Amino acid sequence: MKKSILLIIVIAAFGFQSNAQEISKNAIGVRIGDSGGFGPEVNYQRTLGDNNRLELGLGWQSDRNYDTAKLTGIYQWVWNIDGSFNWYAGPGAGVGLERYEYYDTDSPFNNKKYRDSEAFVFVTGDVGIEYNFDFPLLVSLDVRPRVNLGSRDDLNIGVGLSARYQF
Repeated sequence: MKKSILLIIVIAAFGFQSNAQEISKNAIGVRIGDSGGFGPEVNYQRTLGDNNRLELGLGWQSDRNYDTAKLTGIYQWVWNIDGSFNWYAGPGAGVGLERYEYYDTDSPFNNKKYRDSEAFVFVTGDVGIEYNFDFPLLVSLDVRPRVNLGSRDDLNIGVGLSARYQF
């Protein structure tokens, strides 16, 4: 009898946990972040299962000497913390194009400005926390490291704040 009651309690607890971690089927919004330059990202999230989703983002960043546009895709697992709080993590990848300006340091006059651009590929991921309001708003804070591949093999770590409309 004790085992039956314990089994019913465990099944009920998992049932409540499953309902608490429901994630919206679709969400679209803006992520404001910093990874070597401040910039916005328009992103879209699509649920793929009970606790995972795909996030696609089109972002741009600007600094004094460069402008960058990136297309990012991240697969995320979502776990419930408590009630409307979730945390998420996942790997991703993307492509980007960067335009930059620089001065010729080999010249004795150092006053000639050059402009150039290059495409790059990167591996990324993110870890974050989100709050799902009672109305269709999702707010999140995340950390997103990025490793550029190829000739620009450098590491950037960006922090972002997002607001998304859920539907």
